[in-house]
Amino acid sequence: MLHRYILHNDSIHEASEQVLSPGQVGLLAGWGVFTTLKITEGVPFAWERHWARIGRDAAAFRVPIPADPEKVRGKLLELIEANHAQNSTLRLAIVRNTGSMWAGPSNGRASDLIALTADSKDWGEGVKLGYVKNARHAACQFTGTKILSWAMNLQWVEDAQARGLDEVILLNEHGEVAECTSANLFVANGGQVWTPPLSSGCLPGITREVLLDEIHVPGISIGEKALTPEELESADAVFITSTTRDLLPVEQIEGKPMGRSHRVREELNRAFREFVRAYVANHNRSLVR
Repeated sequence: MLHRYILHNDSIHEASEQVLSPGQVGLLAGWGVFTTLKITEGVPFAWERHWARIGRDAAAFRVPIPADPEKVRGKLLELIEANHAQNSTLRLAIVRNTGSMWAGPSNGRASDLIALTADSKDWGEGVKLGYVKNARHAACQFTGTKILSWAMNLQWVEDAQARGLDEVILLNEHGEVAECTSANLFVANGGQVWTPPLSSGCLPGITREVLLDEIHVPGISIGEKALTPEELESADAVFITSTTRDLLPVEQIEGKPMGRSHRVREELNRAFREFVRAYVANHNRSLVR
């Protein structure tokens, strides 16, 4: 459930206030970028990585973004405090205001920044997945960008839930595994862990990025390679990653039970949570100084 207050540009408002305009092109066309952050003890985890990805995606879609990320982070901290949302999920969106015949009268801004917080969702102990063919076009120049036009993903999840599933695995035009609608995929075989490369059509998730760049567990290697559905189904274990799920095991794919060897995922999950804890502690020490 959405919390009481939202951030709109530089000001905090009641969520019920009318602060948006029907002539904002980004709202009508999904022309904007967004990210979802984990808030832990009042700290937006991996803020620098989230902002860097927003910058890349905004450049691809010519969405103007604020020049000072630290000022944005400061406003997000004000929102977190206003909503008493020290442990929550935060959605940050930047909506383009100009372009197309449907643009309304200018509010003087090329884009609007909107931020919301909500209670974090309990995803349970694992997920049941299905497949959607030709759901990601790996060759598209915009593949891997996180944009506001998200309706297809929501529709696929709704369809999956109608089938008694939690999520779906999106395959690209070559029949390779790309990602889920809002999570990345990993497989484990022995001490080797693999995730699809960005060239397979997946979004560069922040948890995925942290696992590849920062998490080092003796006896476990993490890398990228193209994966097929058959490789998922024959793996020792499959898990998904996202900002709100951490590392969550896959229990079934299209009704087929997945490998039950959770040791590798559990070790990586412990290491990831320790990385989050250290990030938060370091941020808090910086504030004290």
